[in-house]
Amino acid sequence: MYQRLQRFERSEKNSLFLWGARQTGKSTLIKKLFPDALLIDLLQTEVYNNLLKNPHFLRQMVLASTSKSVILIDEIQKIPILLNEVHWLIENQHNKLILTGSSPRKIIREHQNLLGGRALRYELYPLTTAEIPDFDLITALNNGLLPKHYMSSDPELLLASYISSYLEDEIYAEARIRNLSIFSNFLYNVAFSNGEIVNYTNIATECGVSSPTVKEYFQILQDTMIGKFVHSFQKRPKRQVILSPKFYFFDIGIVNHLLKRKNIAIETEIFGYAFEHLMYMELNAHAHYSQKNYQISFWRTKTGLEVDFILGDHEVAVEVKGSSNIQNKHLKNIKAFTEEYNVKHAIVVCNEIFPRLVGNILILPWREFLQRLWADEII
Repeated sequence: MYQRLQRFERSEKNSLFLWGARQTGKSTLIKKLFPDALLIDLLQTEVYNNLLKNPHFLRQMVLASTSKSVILIDEIQKIPILLNEVHWLIENQHNKLILTGSSPRKIIREHQNLLGGRALRYELYPLTTAEIPDFDLITALNNGLLPKHYMSSDPELLLASYISSYLEDEIYAEARIRNLSIFSNFLYNVAFSNGEIVNYTNIATECGVSSPTVKEYFQILQDTMIGKFVHSFQKRPKRQVILSPKFYFFDIGIVNHLLKRKNIAIETEIFGYAFEHLMYMELNAHAHYSQKNYQISFWRTKTGLEVDFILGDHEVAVEVKGSSNIQNKHLKNIKAFTEEYNVKHAIVVCNEIFPRLVGNILILPWREFLQRLWADEII
């Protein structure tokens, strides 16, 4: 139904990792792109048990399948030691191996072989607006953009199951956290401050743990691809800037569920937070899928001036406003940034109907901004 943008077009004969949070569609994508490949699915109990006890069976299975030049191993993080066999196959048989997983954390923790640069790294994110025919903004802001969730008429049960499964499988089993109630409280506090400046001390106090523990928990969220830090833009500042990062969950729906946030509607305060989160998700996916890999940061001074997203080396400044009537007061922050740095584009993304140019600031309706973004006209 969806035409995914991740295509591995420059991978050629190279082996590759495809990482991504659960239910982003990794398995569906690789099966569609490589229908004739030898598929080894570690979610199948019999396959998993055999290879866990006998990792060398992987080599034997591939050697027996002489007509298969491409081998897909789904959920590789479940048996990290298989990467030694993968390494051998790449070096000696010159097979192309495609390895998917929801997190490299277990592989790194067990000091297993990440192939030393012999496999390219790709990521798959939730759906983007460029992948959804007849994209509906309100559906995306309420349901999130994991494929099953976006399509669901009632995503609550799916989101509850997703969070429960994530805690049990990714955290309890792999991250070795023993007090899930504290970690659940941590998740709630992070969701409450999603897209805001991270205050480790406040979160630690709310959760009843130390600041180093909170930082470790944030690392787990990053390792399991549940969220990312967005760091402060600090290049040659004339004004004093905030140094602490922001943190965004990988999907809006996860935040909605953790905060019990429902019925997000246009022109509400909740709409503004979710709208900004969606724009971050689009920018983050575009930076990767376009293979431009530009940095996404934010700018905030100690006097309170703030621009939501700075792209690259201040080439583009993007301010996100949920308003359908942008006025001069909405332009103060981005004007201040353009006075301090030379930018190619200064853009306010909003809910207006028509594009407008005010001085050097381009006011763009959100749909047109995203069309230009995916046409590579923004950066």
